[in-house]
Amino acid sequence: MRSPSEVGAEAVPLVRPLLPADTFCPQSRRRFVLIAAILASALGFIDGSVLAIATPAIRVDLGASFAEAQWISNAYALTLSALILVGGAAGDRFGLRHAFVAGIALFIAASLACAVAPNPPMLIAFRAIQGIGAAIMVPGSLAIIAKAYPKKERGRAIGIWAAASALTTALGPVLGGVVLSAFGDGIWRVIFAVNLPLGLVSIYLLLAKVPADAPTEKRSLDLGGAALATLAFGALAYGLTSMSAEGEGQMSGPSIAAGAVLLIVFIVFERRQREPMIDLSLFRVGAFAGANVATFFLYFALSANLFYLPMLLIAGWGLSAAEVGFIFLPLSVLIALLSGPVGQWSDRIGPRFPIASGSLVVAVAFAGLALLAYAGIHSFWWGVFPLMALMGLGMALVVSPLSTAVMTAVEDKDTGAASGINNAVSRIGGLIAVAAMGSLAAWVYAAALNSGAASGIPGFGEPAPDVDAARLAASDAAFAAVALVTALLCLLSAIVAWTTVSGERLPWPRGS
Repeated sequence: MRSPSEVGAEAVPLVRPLLPADTFCPQSRRRFVLIAAILASALGFIDGSVLAIATPAIRVDLGASFAEAQWISNAYALTLSALILVGGAAGDRFGLRHAFVAGIALFIAASLACAVAPNPPMLIAFRAIQGIGAAIMVPGSLAIIAKAYPKKERGRAIGIWAAASALTTALGPVLGGVVLSAFGDGIWRVIFAVNLPLGLVSIYLLLAKVPADAPTEKRSLDLGGAALATLAFGALAYGLTSMSAEGEGQMSGPSIAAGAVLLIVFIVFERRQREPMIDLSLFRVGAFAGANVATFFLYFALSANLFYLPMLLIAGWGLSAAEVGFIFLPLSVLIALLSGPVGQWSDRIGPRFPIASGSLVVAVAFAGLALLAYAGIHSFWWGVFPLMALMGLGMALVVSPLSTAVMTAVEDKDTGAASGINNAVSRIGGLIAVAAMGSLAAWVYAAALNSGAASGIPGFGEPAPDVDAARLAASDAAFAAVALVTALLCLLSAIVAWTTVSGERLPWPRGS
């Protein structure tokens, strides 16, 4: 069974090279590695999915603007996506246990800081630090399982880890929504504080029950590349976000231009590195490049909808957080149930058809959401929820075959690098989506509001006790625009996959 997709802009399973199990972890201690990895994974899964439900409450409690709400999500996504490849290399250089513990410790320390953040800027800063911890923690979770378990036991262990991850991803938003509905806006801080006990238990098991493993290679960490990537994507995200921020629109052009220049500098820098963070030569392989383009479009669309839909439903339609928490359930459950069978189907017929057909199904679901919002049909259980279930089915058709397409497009020695790049691409897609679609939503909202003869009401989906008809219609129009654009991107994902990804059965694992 393959890893489930991480909901809310934490998207593609990260597959590292399966390291040969050595004597660092005797059989009697392996279960502690598995438990620690499951708990650590739960930190990221719960944090990412529940935060989307909690965003309206955070805005009310802290008085955060729409742009600040975007950055509460994007600060984490930025550092995680830019540093995740360096974080994986840190495990090779310093030992998986040491790096894994360091990542968990930094993550929970930043989580506690988030829980007591007095204002939006401080919360944004602590979220960025949290993303650094996650960049070390996320790749270490699966890698330490692979190193601790011998090959004959590894599949079962990873299956248990994936099933537990799917469970936390599915139940996290539901339970979080119930808590938010029951205890009010200020309870959002508990979402971050709950990371402390989970993280401490994980650290205890790793330090007290699991012996240290030896570093596998003394490779250098491409910190220069990581810094350039952070600056480049940070500037791009800031420029896109500032387009929707009152008083900051004049900064959008220079910021986007600076981000583009820094991105070019990053590419040149990576090409000259002896041990680059990203092996750009892999993009010369058409199937690999195509799979990553499809990944970017698909997870751009997924992240945008999973960020803005809860805001519309809670702040616009007036639904409770408990109800809205259920929109994540079909995605997690269907990926957990279908990833195995779909992966086997993909191995038989090749990954092209599952990826293309799954992307089309997701496109139909997002187009349905756009139509629902545009028509002003405010039906959650008979409208939104079935469409989210359809989206979950489409994603379940995509996740495993997409991993297969990425891994089989390159040589065996490059599978770890290829998977890491694909993971980073999916997260960068989410980062850009939240920034860019926020600007689109704000523009459409303002235009719809003005055409409705209402004015002076700031921001898309602003929380208010009484939402009048003009404002509700403007919120619906704004989300409809986001959903329609993302539906078109999913259609592009299907076209790219169909024209670049192999439609032939490929051996798995390759070269066997």
